[in-house]
Amino acid sequence: MEQFLNYKILSIGSFSLSVYHLIGVAVIIAITSLLLWVLRKSIYRSTRFSEGKKYAFYQVLKYVIIVIAISVGLHFVGVNVTVFVAGSAALLVGLGLGVQNLFNDFISGIIILLDSTVKVGDVIEVNGIVGKVMEIELRTTTVLTRDDTYIILPNSRITGNDLSNWTHEHVTSRFDINVGVDYSSDIDLVMELLRQAAQEHKAVKSDKKPFVRLLDYADSAVVFKLLFWSDEVFRIENVKSEIRIAIWRKFKEHGVSIPFPQRTLHFASPLPEKE
Repeated sequence: MEQFLNYKILSIGSFSLSVYHLIGVAVIIAITSLLLWVLRKSIYRSTRFSEGKKYAFYQVLKYVIIVIAISVGLHFVGVNVTVFVAGSAALLVGLGLGVQNLFNDFISGIIILLDSTVKVGDVIEVNGIVGKVMEIELRTTTVLTRDDTYIILPNSRITGNDLSNWTHEHVTSRFDINVGVDYSSDIDLVMELLRQAAQEHKAVKSDKKPFVRLLDYADSAVVFKLLFWSDEVFRIENVKSEIRIAIWRKFKEHGVSIPFPQRTLHFASPLPEKE
């Protein structure tokens, strides 16, 4: 048995890899996987934290455990980890600016996971891109847009740009719809119909009543702004579309017209021909 365990599979200079080393590495991998499984179950079973914070906490611990496991595995097979780290540092210094952005993404990923300003499930807006955070890794964050397209964002773009987190601390947000009506319309009736259209939609919060503002006297219409609250932050454009349809039907039913821009053209009379 001892002869089998000491059988050398690979030998390069002073370094040799035996069956004993392979079994040891396999045991380290198995223990690490089991530890991560138990850790994940324990963290996600807790009711003290939100799902986003559980995910961030688990991801940070996972990376720490994996780094420790790799270090132990290298040491077990006879690799001098200190020399390895020093050599890697020298290599990275030599690469210089070539890996600067890469390290920026890694550091940004650690910051995102630790401070929890952006969590899995949050709806964020970065550089005009609105999407739901699906996964946060050390280098990148995966976002699902409203067009059901997955976008992989480098973490430095999230920490280095102005970011709007629509669901930070709470999910409910306020939204608005602008509607223009004819100048002959009954203002009180218009405002009541707008409120009804919002209140009757199931995605609009019932504990926060919608309200209407007279926004502007435009060239062709009196413009109103309907404001309401909803938890459907990610699919809010669908909610707005359904409310607009309800508004259209209510206006039709009560004889309220939505004007379209009109222009009157005046043509100069032709000059009389000279005789």
